[in-house]
Amino acid sequence: MPEEEWDKFKDWGFDFVWLMGVWKRSAAGRRIFRTDLKAFAAYDTALPGWTLTDVTGSPYAIADYVPDPHLGSWQDLDRARAALNRRGIRLILDFVPNHTGMDHPWVSSHPEFYVRGKLEDFRNNPSGFFIAERGDSATFIAHGKDPYFPAWPDSAQLNYYNPAVREAMLGVLRSIALHSDGVRCDMAMLLLNDVFARSWGPLLAGFKAPPDEFWPAAAAALPGLVWIGEVYWDMGWRMQQLGMTFTYDKRLYDRLRSCPPTEVRLHLKAGIDYQNRLVRFLENHDEARSAEVFGKEKLPAVATIAATLPGMRFYHQGQLEGRKLFQPIELARAAAEAPDAEVQALYLKLLKITQEDVFHRGEWSLLEVSPASDATFSNLIAYQWKTSEALKVVVANLSPDVSRGRLLLGTSMPRPGPRTFVDQLSAKRYEQDGSDLAQSGLAVNLEAYGTRIFDLPAAEK
Repeated sequence: MPEEEWDKFKDWGFDFVWLMGVWKRSAAGRRIFRTDLKAFAAYDTALPGWTLTDVTGSPYAIADYVPDPHLGSWQDLDRARAALNRRGIRLILDFVPNHTGMDHPWVSSHPEFYVRGKLEDFRNNPSGFFIAERGDSATFIAHGKDPYFPAWPDSAQLNYYNPAVREAMLGVLRSIALHSDGVRCDMAMLLLNDVFARSWGPLLAGFKAPPDEFWPAAAAALPGLVWIGEVYWDMGWRMQQLGMTFTYDKRLYDRLRSCPPTEVRLHLKAGIDYQNRLVRFLENHDEARSAEVFGKEKLPAVATIAATLPGMRFYHQGQLEGRKLFQPIELARAAAEAPDAEVQALYLKLLKITQEDVFHRGEWSLLEVSPASDATFSNLIAYQWKTSEALKVVVANLSPDVSRGRLLLGTSMPRPGPRTFVDQLSAKRYEQDGSDLAQSGLAVNLEAYGTRIFDLPAAEK
């Protein structure tokens, strides 16, 4: 990769780069996706004229934890990490703890590592199992799944009630840690003992429930690793306590997408220790493109919120350019899309603003919003970041209506006299008397889905 491409990540202020799909993909899984007629429609949309060689299979059906030969070698991976580290950026790689591909070496060498069923189980649920043969012996191995969705047809479910599996996966983590600075843990909550029992209880006869959870042992074995957990079902806090450095904030995404502003505000009232370890995002490889979901009108408001909240701010490849075509992870390449200049300018502006120290080491607090003249104040989300040297006030209107309100800054602005706020997104200046600020709050009047990042010049603090 050219050096100037790595430089972009530094210029944009990124702390981590997650390279998804580095590990060797399952050939058995690839055959499934190359013959899945239901998947072809998505391929047609994402990559018109695609061929079978474009379908490389899922990066979450791993045949082995070695670099996929289509991408390179261990040396190539280490060079990529070194290029990032020289720029002060850390490398994140995938860890898929719940399952492997159906052709992982363990399927032959250690079938006891997997959740297995009998012939009767296969008869009752043929899509939930595949047959693994070794010589004259054969066994049915379960496909991986979570409790709420059908099985993943290209996967083999590991049995975390087997202590040998836990030890083997710790070995995998030790190997990954030699070549990365952190791991993004796929569907991390599936390994929790109670979740695992709910998913696989009838097939775990002969195994005792483990006395402890897997994740604390993993974190203790590799204390220097950054742990990013793909976590759902409101289990983020629990997973943080078990060792995850950061956990997905899917609830925020869902509320920004389809809930009233009041629910977003309630979400942001969670404890700051919890919020500091959330991964905020508007899109990822499982979700539709944010430029398509939110549209140009709403995107500035939700993008500003996702970019300026505490926690890890996550951006997906193509998001900064405003891509709209969803990319199935089984495809090796994407159709060309011209960058959307307006969306690109928005993100580059947000990335520049949020490199300021106050957004990383400042004190964050949610602001109360009071009525200005009508009930539209409830559409506004507002909060502040401050240090002894800087004060930023972020406000966004999450409605299609013009909305007005007063942002109660508390003791942040006690001194009387005229004050000038500069909106860093538009460079517009706003004047208000300090006495009014202390008594009535900062008056704002925002257009539909309007947003502001106010900066108080240092001379006026």
